[in-house]
Amino acid sequence: MMRSLWSAASGMRSQQTAVDTIANNLANVNTTGFKTQNTQFKSLLYQTLQEETTTSNANPKPTSAQVGLGTRVAAINTNYTQGAQLANDNPMAMFISGSGFFAVTGFDGETYFTRDGDFGWSIEGDGTRTLTNPSGLHVQDIEGNPIVLPEGAGADAVSVGKDGAVSYVNGDGQVVATGQRIALYQFENPVGLEKVSGNLLAESENSGAAINEATTGLNIIESTMAQGYLEGSNVNVADEMVNLIITQRAYELNSKAITTSDSMLETANNLRR
Repeated sequence: MMRSLWSAASGMRSQQTAVDTIANNLANVNTTGFKTQNTQFKSLLYQTLQEETTTSNANPKPTSAQVGLGTRVAAINTNYTQGAQLANDNPMAMFISGSGFFAVTGFDGETYFTRDGDFGWSIEGDGTRTLTNPSGLHVQDIEGNPIVLPEGAGADAVSVGKDGAVSYVNGDGQVVATGQRIALYQFENPVGLEKVSGNLLAESENSGAAINEATTGLNIIESTMAQGYLEGSNVNVADEMVNLIITQRAYELNSKAITTSDSMLETANNLRR
């Protein structure tokens, strides 16, 4: 009965993590580029109570007696299916169609990745206009450099092609290419990316090295961009509510297992009276 108490307690802890994950999904239902997460469970070690033996008639008994010791959270995986394409009033809003990620330079100098394309032009100390995300981090081009508008180019007349090529309209009404492209990166295992605050993701050993779509020689399907759109969250509220109900019921079942074990222990203690 003591095993049942610990097994049920481990189940309650695991289901609590699942509830926390679902709550985080629901909280980010309107977060640009957010990807839903789900909790994966794994059983704990099994305890062998009896090895393979024979019956009283000497017949083989090939199965042993094993009792599990509960469950634990194995992983919290991210679902990277694409969110809805939503029109936005920001002229530099960028939507990715495909598996790519934007790259930005953090304040610590490291490169981070994101699906949030809510970009805008920031004026630097020297007066130049640089493409940044809402936190002021510089968006990288395919060579890892900040994307800068030439002197005299108006920020309202900037256009970005499907391949990320940046151009603007000069005073004569001619379209002039800046020679820079917004970089897009892919990963062999995007689920392995480490999450950072502000919709940012960091490369890890599990995700593999970032693959630059513009310079790689690998046979990959390149992503495309759409200006004036943002990617919505891929959280499905109906699915999350169903998962919340299932998780709540599982939590209650584990709680009842603890209550039942406690009642049995109380009965056993009262047998002597």
